[in-house]
Amino acid sequence: MEWQEVRGNWLCIPPRPLGWIHFLGGAFVAAAPQLTYRRLLEHLAEAGYGIIATPFVNSFDHGAIALDALNKLDYALDWLVYRRGYSPALPLYGLGHSMGCKLHLLINSLYDGDRAGNMFMAFNNYAAGQSIPWMENLAPVGVEFSPSPGETEQLIQERYPVRRNLLIRFQEDDIDQTARLRSLLRAKFGDMVTALQLPGNHLTPLSQGLKWQVGAEFSPLDAVGQWLQQSLFPEMQVLEACLLEWLNPLGTARRCRP
Repeated sequence: MEWQEVRGNWLCIPPRPLGWIHFLGGAFVAAAPQLTYRRLLEHLAEAGYGIIATPFVNSFDHGAIALDALNKLDYALDWLVYRRGYSPALPLYGLGHSMGCKLHLLINSLYDGDRAGNMFMAFNNYAAGQSIPWMENLAPVGVEFSPSPGETEQLIQERYPVRRNLLIRFQEDDIDQTARLRSLLRAKFGDMVTALQLPGNHLTPLSQGLKWQVGAEFSPLDAVGQWLQQSLFPEMQVLEACLLEWLNPLGTARRCRP
């Protein structure tokens, strides 16, 4: 898959996209998502979804980061429609990891709720002191993220409009707060919210893994390569399958096994 930089975003576009996925990563790995999340995003692109990955640099003003990410997304969508000729009717999904989940929630609650659905992996909404234990060395005591955790929850309760949501918690993740988000969203949208617990940890979406390219004729070496790919990175394969099954619940392949 080939990546191209367009107006502050990194795009990976299959020949005939089924829809667009806007991706926002975790706080300290989001500056180059086309590299840090390459395997996951390229797998989604190979399945037919165009990827718009927006880099960002963390700061205390999460509302400003969310607005900047939305502006860059809008630039990319305009470019895709008016310069590349893609249909403006293609569905748009959000996909976030860790802090990226909070940013998607803020984008939809504060600025733009026009999404076909959102996918949240390893959501957390900690206060600044819990997210950055060494923050006292960088900022005055009492500095907090904006919006704060409590303000973020209130925004979700009052203004978050996206009805279809997928929430993924990893079994070995000690900083996950998906249970709280599940409670907030199910109070609003009921069974439209799907919550899964998958094998892995907070860093599972960053796994790069092994991509084995089968030759023109399937050989014993190809069999070994595919076996290594499946046995060395099973957690990533489960995650990829669950994301795709949620995106296309009527698809024939059902490989998501939480």
